Amino acid sequence: MELHVRKWLTVVEEIADDGGPQVNPPLRKAAVAAVIANPYAGRWSETLDELTEPSGKLAVELVTRAKEALGVEAESCGKGAIVGVSGEQEHGVACLTTPFGDALRDGIGGNTWVTSNTKVAAAGTTIDIPLAYKKALFVREFYDTVTVSVPDGPRPDEIVVIVALASRGRVHSRLGGLAKADAKGDGLQ
Repeated sequence: MELHVRKWLTVVEEIADDGGPQVNPPLRKAAVAAVIANPYAGRWSETLDELTEPSGKLAVELVTRAKEALGVEAESCGKGAIVGVSGEQEHGVACLTTPFGDALRDGIGGNTWVTSNTKVAAAGTTIDIPLAYKKALFVREFYDTVTVSVPDGPRPDEIVVIVALASRGRVHSRLGGLAKADAKGDGLQ
């Protein structure tokens, strides 16, 4: 099975300060969105294999493009989907399950659960893609978001599938919690 991609969108952000002293290196965030046809738009199906099975291949391409846009090593990641109004939220979730998550982790050297967000909405709607540290979920300094919007997507019979990466934690993180240096395993214990 192949997913038909109508268009790609890339967003890059660089933050040197957020109201405090400048940091070096700055925080870089990149997100890449693929606008794909939804084979289940307007109809019910008990299984969603036409989205889950090819999702790993889509994730590989999204991660490749996001890493290139980021330009430095990815330290955190997230994923998301906006489903057009002729679909259902579960269609977006189907695009982001295990094959997608595994390909995302493999692509950036991660090993923990990948944060995500999905919703049904009209073209041009924004979505916040949550970010977390790629090796330990509970490292607080990495809790962040990347906001993405595709002006002409998703159309009612489409899904926007997104990978977001960041180069470091928040610019002025100073509220404690589990530190990157102290994280063990996947940070869940």
